[in-house]
Amino acid sequence: MSELTFKYLKEKERALRVGFPEIMGLRVHRAISWIGRAQKEQGDPDAAFLFYWIAFNAAYADENNAETPLSERSQFDDLLRQIVRLDEEGRLHAAIWNRFQGPVRKLLENRYVFRPFWLNENGVSGNEGWKRKFIASADAVRRSMMDRDTARVLFHIFDRLYVLRCQLVHGGTTWGSYVNRDQVRDGAAILATLMPLMVDVMLENPEEDWGRPFYPIVGAPKRGKSGTARLM
Repeated sequence: MSELTFKYLKEKERALRVGFPEIMGLRVHRAISWIGRAQKEQGDPDAAFLFYWIAFNAAYADENNAETPLSERSQFDDLLRQIVRLDEEGRLHAAIWNRFQGPVRKLLENRYVFRPFWLNENGVSGNEGWKRKFIASADAVRRSMMDRDTARVLFHIFDRLYVLRCQLVHGGTTWGSYVNRDQVRDGAAILATLMPLMVDVMLENPEEDWGRPFYPIVGAPKRGKSGTARLM
């Protein structure tokens, strides 16, 4: 399965956006812009991963959770289940299968993106049995794959990617370091496949409730050289 390009997504957005609800149009517009930026960083997995994660944030961040905040994991779990439900062709499941023996398998076998491992390393009680949880998590993913429970598999994948995101965003790693490079390369490769597919599903289902972005455009929209409004 070839990865969807920024050009493909942008052209599809332009062809379809006339009928998009404004809020949905803003969400996919932002996500596609960051996918385009990420695809320029093939030689820098740190940058590519971060740009893809911003695209993911653009896709799922919902202002409705500002009053009753859900954890980020809960928010993106909701999005993943919604997208899998709408992915009638099963493209996400096929993408996972195609990647399962490569980056996905390596990511799920990597203890350095397993949250209980780091909780135990930092002396947080109740995580002494992280190895048992680590093995149980891997078994759960394999069962979910056998059951074709794509949403559950994706949740496990993004749960590990979220730990990697925290390491990068909170300065828990060195840019370009040779230490723990595997998870960064694998994480960027996984997002390079999944994020364009997820946004493509969103483009094909504009009537769905994708939530309201927490940072909508406020005030007069900026104008492009042609005089048409440009989305932020």
